[in-house]
Amino acid sequence: MRLKFLLFIIFIGIVSCSEKPSDFEFVKTHVEEKVLVDAEKYLKLEPRTVTADISVRSAGTKHDFYSEGDYWWPDPKFPDSAYIRKDGLTNPDNFVAHRRSTIKLSQVSGALASAYLLNKDKKYLESLMPHLKAWFVNDDTKMNPHLLYAQAIKGKVTGRGIGIIDTIHLIEVALAVKVIEESEQFPEAEVNAIKNWFSQYLKWLTTHEYGITERDNGNNHSTCWAMQVAAFANLVNNQDEINFCKNFFKETLLPNQMAENGSFPKELSRTKPYGYSIFNLDAMCGLAQLLSNKKENLFIYETNDGKSLKLGIEFLYPYLADKKSWSFKKDVMYWEDWPTKQPSLLFGGIYLDNKIYLDTWTKLPEIPNKAEVLRNMPVRYPLVWLRN
Repeated sequence: MRLKFLLFIIFIGIVSCSEKPSDFEFVKTHVEEKVLVDAEKYLKLEPRTVTADISVRSAGTKHDFYSEGDYWWPDPKFPDSAYIRKDGLTNPDNFVAHRRSTIKLSQVSGALASAYLLNKDKKYLESLMPHLKAWFVNDDTKMNPHLLYAQAIKGKVTGRGIGIIDTIHLIEVALAVKVIEESEQFPEAEVNAIKNWFSQYLKWLTTHEYGITERDNGNNHSTCWAMQVAAFANLVNNQDEINFCKNFFKETLLPNQMAENGSFPKELSRTKPYGYSIFNLDAMCGLAQLLSNKKENLFIYETNDGKSLKLGIEFLYPYLADKKSWSFKKDVMYWEDWPTKQPSLLFGGIYLDNKIYLDTWTKLPEIPNKAEVLRNMPVRYPLVWLRN
């Protein structure tokens, strides 16, 4: 009798486990309709690369990505002199065309690759491939694989290392290229030509002084540098850089950025502490999602003094679930636009097996079509993130 009872319990456990939807199926349930609507919208969209928009203030060529420091403004006392900094206040007259084009590429790539994953219809990847060739292969329209002229400041510098954060939007592009590669729908040489661009950019990120400076920045910029390196290294099978990112997460990002209560003091000290805290946690969770697998779960990794992503999510979760409870100063701009579908709750909910986080993620509003929000949301199409 006892043996029968034990066998019954085991059977129930097996059935229960088999009935639990996979991470992909769970996310699919909540994003499928939007993904297919977005993908349909992008099917006939023409590629638009950095060569389509040129700023007279750029020191580079038409193939060089160019952007300007967000918080730098003309000096009212000396209008023709070098710009001055106003932290948290975005200058609306900055050149942002290349950033917007990169974000659009990310949206197109994420939507079309996700739609393909949903129903395996070849038309989605066939529509995506011209965009990738235009950006990374075709001599007339491709972007050079560096960011020498990003986040320039009039009268001060023609580019800066912190401009590297502008290419976080290439992460979902790289993930989409992985989908294309695994589909075996295109000749290997065509896919390798795209991957070669990412290989060159990865080398620049990890060797140029701008990349080194960004890596060692010490706040969300360091996190976003690592997230990019992990994504691009995964695409081009650079295991050395993947291993570096794992160690960097464990030995530098967590111990140096997180306080004992799970907060990020450097982000809380900014004029937009809520938005920056969310952004950095999302980036760390994105990095952990890229690097974690069945053998190694970075969401539960804990430093000797108790710092972990689990702790970070526990700190911020109450303020994501109820923004009114935020006990720090309000952001000077875009306070009303957060939170949205923050990936920290989705990825954290999956890897920590926390239903509360997942439920909250499903209830948060969709990502609004607002420039400032879009540029701070590198995870827009989570299906392409759930395949590693």
